[in-house]
Amino acid sequence: MKRLNVYIFTLAAFLWIGFSSCENDPEPSPTDPREAFAGVWLVTETETKLTYEVTVALDPQALNGRVFISNFANSGSTSNPANAYVSGATITLGINEVIGDGWIVNGSGILSGSTIIWPYTLDNGADLLHLSAIYTRP
Repeated sequence: MKRLNVYIFTLAAFLWIGFSSCENDPEPSPTDPREAFAGVWLVTETETKLTYEVTVALDPQALNGRVFISNFANSGSTSNPANAYVSGATITLGINEVIGDGWIVNGSGILSGSTIIWPYTLDNGADLLHLSAIYTRP
């Protein structure tokens, strides 16, 4: 019995020393997931065979993950940027986002590595187009 007490005491001492020597490492500060989307992208639309550039800019006022996409759907650099929202690896256009000459766009894309696969719809007033775009870094 005395031998068992020595083993228990020794084990408890090692555990106490082990736990007391552990330091709480500070948690890494979370990075903004929008930053993976920010910048210039080369877009290739699979249906229309168009290739053009878009720019994704962070909304400095937004705490809700919002970004602005200039020239979405090749709407032109002077048209209103599309509002989109980032959550993890997903970027989603605002519901019935109006861009270009009154075009209404909807859809979301998934970031995988340095590519975004983005199916979306575009209502140009005459037709409802179902498009797929592949965004890559130039």
